Amino acid sequence: MSLGYAEKLSYIEDVGSVGMSEHFDTPDVLQQKIEQLAVLVQKSKHLVVFTGAGISTSCGIPDFRGPKGIWTLQREGKALPEASLPFHRAMPSLTHMALVALERAGILKFVISQNVDGLHLRSGIPRKKLAELHGNSFMEVCPSCGIEYMRDFEVETIGLKETSRRCSDKKCGARLKDTVLDWEDALPSKEMNQAEKHCRMADVVLCLGTSLQITPACNLPLRSLRGGGKIVIVNLQKTPKDKKATLLLHGLVDKVISGVLDILNLQIPPFVRIDLFQIILTQALSIDEKYVNWNLRVASVHGLKAPLPFIKSIEISFVDNQDYKAAILQNEPFQLKRRTSQSKSIEMVLKFNFIDGCGCPFTEINVSLKWEVSTDHSKLDKDAILQNLRDTATDESCCGKNAVVERNFIPSPKTEVLTYAIVTNVVTYKKTTEAVQADTLSNGVKRRKNDANGPATSKKRSKVQRRKSRL
Repeated sequence: MSLGYAEKLSYIEDVGSVGMSEHFDTPDVLQQKIEQLAVLVQKSKHLVVFTGAGISTSCGIPDFRGPKGIWTLQREGKALPEASLPFHRAMPSLTHMALVALERAGILKFVISQNVDGLHLRSGIPRKKLAELHGNSFMEVCPSCGIEYMRDFEVETIGLKETSRRCSDKKCGARLKDTVLDWEDALPSKEMNQAEKHCRMADVVLCLGTSLQITPACNLPLRSLRGGGKIVIVNLQKTPKDKKATLLLHGLVDKVISGVLDILNLQIPPFVRIDLFQIILTQALSIDEKYVNWNLRVASVHGLKAPLPFIKSIEISFVDNQDYKAAILQNEPFQLKRRTSQSKSIEMVLKFNFIDGCGCPFTEINVSLKWEVSTDHSKLDKDAILQNLRDTATDESCCGKNAVVERNFIPSPKTEVLTYAIVTNVVTYKKTTEAVQADTLSNGVKRRKNDANGPATSKKRSKVQRRKSRL
C-alpha cells in the first residue's frame, strides 16, 4: 500500500498480528497444488477471487504484516521502506493481469479486494465485477448522484471526507468525497452487498495474498461454504481461515497464478497505461487590434487545479521562426503567455518530459496556433482511438504514442481545448513456469484450445463489527 495512506490512517495501538513468518511449499509440492488449483478453476461455475496486499508487493507496494511490512517495521522501531516508484505510477502485477485474462475468458465472475491501490481497475477488471471494500486511493465519489471519478493522482484525504473538487454533472455540482476508509468507518453497503452476494453464489473462492484478519471482510469467503463451495488460500503466512480451506498453497502469488494460466493455456495480456491531458489555446486581440495575446496551457482533464503528476516539465520551441523565444515550463500550472502579430499561424513543438516510472523519458507533440478558431465540431470516436493506441503500443511494444480524443471550441474568448491520450507505459508479463506440454494432465485438467482469434484473453456495522485490524 501507499506509505502516505498508512500515515493518513488514524493511530491505533492494536493493529493485529504482524511480522508473521513466511512458509514455502517445496517446488514439487507447490506444482502438485498448482495443478489441483487449475482443475478447480477450470471446473468452477462461479469463481470469485478475494485479494489482499500480497498481490501488489511485486508492484513495489509494501504490505503491512509481512516480515518487511509497514506495521511490522513500525513495531520494531525500524525505518519504513522507501517506495521504488510514486504510488500513482504503480503498474499491475502479473497476478492482476492474469485475473483479467480469467475474466475475459468467462471464468472469473467477481473480484473482492481489500486493497486501496486501484490496480484492479487499472488492469481492466470491469467496475461492475469488482468490490473495493476499503475504497480506492484514486477515486472520488459524488455523495449526491453517485458518480465515481477515477483520478491519475492520489486523492489527498481518506476517511470519506470532502475533497476540493465538485461533481461535474451540471445538474448536481455537489462536493466530492474520497472513498478510502479510516479505522472507524463502516464498510460501504454497496460494495459489501455485492461481495456477499457473489460469495454465496461461488463454488470456488480463491483468496490471494491476504492474511484474512480483517473483520468482517475476512468472513466473506466462508459464505460460499453454505452452498457447498470451496475455499482456496494462496498466501505465504498462515491465516485464521486455513482450516476451512480445501486447498492451501504457500508460495508466491505470481508464480502460482502463472502456473494455473500455463495449464489452462491462457495468455496474460500486456498492460498499456494511457494518461490524458488537455492543451488549451486561448487568444484575444489587443486593445489596438494590432496584436494577438495568446495563452497556451497544459492542464489535467480532472480540472484546472488538479495536478499532472506524470509530467516533469515541458519544453516549447517554435518551428521555422527565430523571432519567438523558446521556453521551458518546469512548474505547474504549465502555462505560456505571448503577444504576437496576426500575420501567420504559429507552429510549436511541445516536448513533454515524464517523471520516473513512465516507460519513456519524453514525447513530442506538434501544436498549431491559428488566428481563426476552427468551427469543425465533428465528434471524435474516443473509444476507437484509445483502442487503436493500445493495439499500436502492444504491437510495437513502445510508449509515447499519442492522439487527440476530444476537441472542443469556446467562442468567447476564442479557445480551443484539445484532449490528448498518451501511452505512458507498456508492460508485458513473462510466465514464471514452463507451460505443460501434454494436452491433458494426469489429474484430469484439460488444456484450453486457442480459437482463430487467439486465446480469450456492505452493510453498515455496529461498533463491535468495525474493523479490528487491517491487512
